[in-house]
Amino acid sequence: MSSPIIYVVSDSVGETAELVTKAAISQFNGSGMILKRFPYVEDKEHIDEVLSLVLLDKAMVAFTLVKPEMRTYIKNRTEQEGILAVDLIGPIMDQIQQFSGKTPLCEPGLVRKLDEDYFKKVEAIEFAVKYDDGRDPRGILKADIVLIGVSRTSKTPLSQYLAHKRLKVANVPLVPEVDPPEELYRVPIEKCFGLKISPEKLNHIRRERLISLGLNDKASYATLDRIKAELIFFEKVVQKINCPVIDVTNKAVEETANVILNYFHKGRV
Repeated sequence: MSSPIIYVVSDSVGETAELVTKAAISQFNGSGMILKRFPYVEDKEHIDEVLSLVLLDKAMVAFTLVKPEMRTYIKNRTEQEGILAVDLIGPIMDQIQQFSGKTPLCEPGLVRKLDEDYFKKVEAIEFAVKYDDGRDPRGILKADIVLIGVSRTSKTPLSQYLAHKRLKVANVPLVPEVDPPEELYRVPIEKCFGLKISPEKLNHIRRERLISLGLNDKASYATLDRIKAELIFFEKVVQKINCPVIDVTNKAVEETANVILNYFHKGRV
């Protein structure tokens, strides 16, 4: 006796349909069953072609078709031909619609798109951590966005926020005693953003930071003279790069991120 054949039919890649079918088959110890996957079946003519092969193989069909008209068509055709067919996604979509009162998008491949979106976000977050605070200048030329500024201008939280928008961000602290990495001067202007802040605001932020660490808030790091010297150095660097500069003095991270995103996307048009 020949091995039973199951045709796995999908309007996308077919991974979901194949996975569910394999899970069911596993309960029969495989039983020598053969799976044949047919992805991207999106019109009636293609369904007819697949069903003609199903008839030749005396097979059954397991399908995930999200468009209602395609689901109805394959159900009617398999009934007409006496083919055993199982709708793997239609019934739960119908129940969710009834339960939630929402209308499904009926767009093939959304699961895969969501997965790709998730992994891009994870990759961007890992990138932001790896190239945070100028740890590795090699990341500067790999980044979608490069943030530069003196210490405590929200470079790290901005990097993480933008990473959740699936953008790879490197940030570089500017300190007068340390020359900026050469890579910084090779970044396209539309990718680089300087973050400036008022001396008084930065003085307050740094003093609070020192206190939170149990340190003396009168340390050089938080003095106005030191801060002004750093900001002068910052101005020299951004003038040389000729990149956009954003004043973050009274901006929340989300506000600054929106400004950066607007600049960034305009620069890519």
